[in-house]
Amino acid sequence: MNQAIQPYLHFNDNCKEVMQFYQSIFGGELEIMTVSDSPAKEHFPEEVHHHTLHASLSNGDFGIMASYMCGQGEVVAGNNVQLSLNCKTEEEINTLFRQLSQGGKIMSELKEEFWGGLFGMVVDKYGTRWMLSYEK
Repeated sequence: MNQAIQPYLHFNDNCKEVMQFYQSIFGGELEIMTVSDSPAKEHFPEEVHHHTLHASLSNGDFGIMASYMCGQGEVVAGNNVQLSLNCKTEEEINTLFRQLSQGGKIMSELKEEFWGGLFGMVVDKYGTRWMLSYEK
């Protein structure tokens, strides 16, 4: 297995501001999608449509991703960072999801999402938050 791991940061109302700040420091390409620009916007209340659903900043090997909490509660120390694991195969994502969820808690079942990728979230038995993704 040879996965790439990126930190995934969560913010309340200032995700766009934070990511623009990081871009001013680290440079690179910043992509921001608001809830209202997303095909999944009907799954969110209208009052959060202006929030950042997903942002990514990349500059060579450097990369971070971020969003507002997306209905996962308030940002507190411990839930504001997840590890995003980009898997190479469908077998790999299924195996890792099963292994990481043993003794832990599944936050979002592994399923195909609106962008076409297979995605799931789990908190392992040690409290580490994982986001697993496989782009078909």
